[in-house]
Amino acid sequence: MEHTKAAIDSVRAYYQGQGIFLKKFGFGRKPALLIIDMAYGWTDPAYATGSSRLDETVAAIQRLLPACRAKGVPVICTTSPFRPDAEEPMHAQPGTKGFRRWDERACQLDQRLAPLPGDLVLYKDNASAFFGTHLAPYLIERGVDTLLITGCSTSACVRASATDARAYRFKAIIPRQAVQDRAEGAHEWNLFDIDAKFGDVVEMQEVLDYLSALEST
Repeated sequence: MEHTKAAIDSVRAYYQGQGIFLKKFGFGRKPALLIIDMAYGWTDPAYATGSSRLDETVAAIQRLLPACRAKGVPVICTTSPFRPDAEEPMHAQPGTKGFRRWDERACQLDQRLAPLPGDLVLYKDNASAFFGTHLAPYLIERGVDTLLITGCSTSACVRASATDARAYRFKAIIPRQAVQDRAEGAHEWNLFDIDAKFGDVVEMQEVLDYLSALEST
């Protein structure tokens, strides 16, 4: 990780020297919370695609949820649709030795982050929570200007969703402790790149302070 940190610091210094990227977008007035793919296929290491690294992410999102619900912030969860006749997901070889096969449970949202009535659950076939879903019009209809992006994985679905959030002109806020990847290097590199170009990667406490200052809706 020291090599990764040194490489990131080098790129940061280059951007600063060129006067490019690294812009802070800030928080808006009306947030929504997006919880990406926190289903058992990703949170349970019994699956080839799962990782215990997400336990801390679950705990971080558990801190955010009551703060969001107390202020009437919309909560959106995503997962993959289960299709019994489909092959194993492209992320895992069929019947990977020593791992549970992809099944209906793999697509079920982890009960530690179970949605409540009124939360929106989106089923997506692509990395971005926006692509092929009605997430954008759902947010626009509610006057949302800020998207708190959490979940997994940093290098894939989180990054793709942050990129599309920026394309739709939402302010993308990524609480560092509330996203994760299977590989630490990929996690850190993508957090840096998202922060440099597409949104703001911030500490959890900054998000909690922001939510606390909001008027309830």
